[in-house]
Amino acid sequence: MRDHRVRSGEIELAVRERGEGHRPTVVLVHGYPDTGAMWDEVAERLATRYRVITYDVRGAGRSSAPSDPGDYGMDALLGDLETVLDAVGGDAPVHLVGHDFGSLQGWEAVTGDRLRGRIASFTSLSGPARQHVLPWAREALRSGPHGVAEVLGQMRRSSYIPLFASPRSGEAMARVFVRLYERSLLPAEGVTPRPGHPADTLERDARNGLGLYRANLRRLQDAPGDGRTDVPVQVIAPIRDPAATEGLLLSARGRAERLYARRIAAGHWSPRARPDQVARWIVEFVDHVEGGPETADLARARAAGEPGREFGGRLAVVTGAGSGIGRATAKAFAAEGARVVVADIDEAAAKRTVDEIGVRGGEAYVYGVDVADADAMERFAEYVRDTFGVPDVVVNNAGIGVAGSLLDMPEEDWRRIVGVNLDGVYRGCRLFGRQMADRGEGGHLVNLSSMAAYLPTAALPAYSATKAAVLQLSECLRLDLADHGIGVTAVCPGVVDTPITRNARYLGVPPEVERRMREEAAQAFGRRGYPPERVAAAILRAVRADRPVLPVTAESRVARRLAGIVPAAARGLARLGHRAERRAQARIAEDQVTEGRVTGGTPA
Repeated sequence: MRDHRVRSGEIELAVRERGEGHRPTVVLVHGYPDTGAMWDEVAERLATRYRVITYDVRGAGRSSAPSDPGDYGMDALLGDLETVLDAVGGDAPVHLVGHDFGSLQGWEAVTGDRLRGRIASFTSLSGPARQHVLPWAREALRSGPHGVAEVLGQMRRSSYIPLFASPRSGEAMARVFVRLYERSLLPAEGVTPRPGHPADTLERDARNGLGLYRANLRRLQDAPGDGRTDVPVQVIAPIRDPAATEGLLLSARGRAERLYARRIAAGHWSPRARPDQVARWIVEFVDHVEGGPETADLARARAAGEPGREFGGRLAVVTGAGSGIGRATAKAFAAEGARVVVADIDEAAAKRTVDEIGVRGGEAYVYGVDVADADAMERFAEYVRDTFGVPDVVVNNAGIGVAGSLLDMPEEDWRRIVGVNLDGVYRGCRLFGRQMADRGEGGHLVNLSSMAAYLPTAALPAYSATKAAVLQLSECLRLDLADHGIGVTAVCPGVVDTPITRNARYLGVPPEVERRMREEAAQAFGRRGYPPERVAAAILRAVRADRPVLPVTAESRVARRLAGIVPAAARGLARLGHRAERRAQARIAEDQVTEGRVTGGTPA
């Protein structure tokens, strides 16, 4: 480790060099209100393979501050970076890594002409290009309600910027920020303060660093250029960053010719919280830019960086995907660019779904599995991980229906419906959730519950019990997995036209009556006219927005409100439905007797 003092105009910059000089050079630039010491853990890991340069930006740490408190514009910051490269950067282009405001500087370095040819690659953490912010906001606002919500969320997260930029409130806000930084912000992200970070100069650095906001963020529309670059860029987007939404951090889609997008289950200070993972991704990216092969993970990151398909490069696993909601959901994820593993107990049905996805240019793979078989699910999860990698989204959709009084339900039927509807969801969550947690990039679990979870019905006691358990399991898991950045959504579709009505079993009635009841239920659901494709679209929206519970149809939403606000009314509706069903069952049985097909409750 070697320390240097480098002069940039009136500024003296404190520069630290690690690693052997003949290796490729990686330059790490910190943000506000940090110093180069913020990178220590990452730099130590990189120094075994590269020459690593860190420095305190002007006004921070051991570097001096300009005599003019407004001299923090991008031209001055890029001049400092250029001076560092001239002094200790070496002859070959360097690999630049920026965090927070250091990332904003990095974007300026790779989108302008001043350092053209001197930057081989750029890795951005927690900082967008100034030129990308307004176009992203306009595009998001035009995209629909989800985009509007994300822009509003970003405005809330960025509300501190005008305060920092204001001469009257900035200094007061900086003092508050300093107190919160060490006591609350870092510990909230699992970061333990250590010697060097936060720096002893934190209060002075925070005050000086207000110039970064005042010189560069008052008028984004004045940022020069269009923000496009031909330099390979890797964006690492922390999914729990309190300062920036994932959409904003990935606003470079379509503006960088080679963009690799990654998600990390961390907050704003991911280099401190997850140094192993950040360093590993930098190594993987730099090695590839230096001529090494593109790994499978990096190829997925490249696909995720492509514009237009939100789930590009991600892996989705959907059970029960041979028909109905599962089939529609698998096709919807594939249409958005995801690779999809289509699983079903009926492998031939799953193969038809895969073929339909392939015809439309999607990527899908078939797997036959009974979710009620614990050993089979273990093999399935291992196969997915070893063959395709850890999934980003898992939709536990497989389910069966059994109707009739609980008094008529044999043990084997009870075990089967619990095994599929509840145990299958438990296994999908446990097995794939563990993979997601170990990977550390977040993910999402979607569990198919039902309107029957909160609207009681005498006709579906076992089905309703399993779906209510799925709903509560999902709520509990959401709390359990939040620290891993894994979202959990329980979907309660309502009356949807799917094959489950045609395949449901009816207990305590003769076979011919059971057949007629299936037909009439299927006709009633068909008349409702709510296709599974609309449920699939809602599932994708719920994953994007990380919704905890998704009642899909109007009747599902109304029933959930009634159950929560006026439970007596919900029970009253259930009684009316039960009476209507009993009358329909009696009518069907009477018709069968009249036709001479049923006598004394047994087949004629």
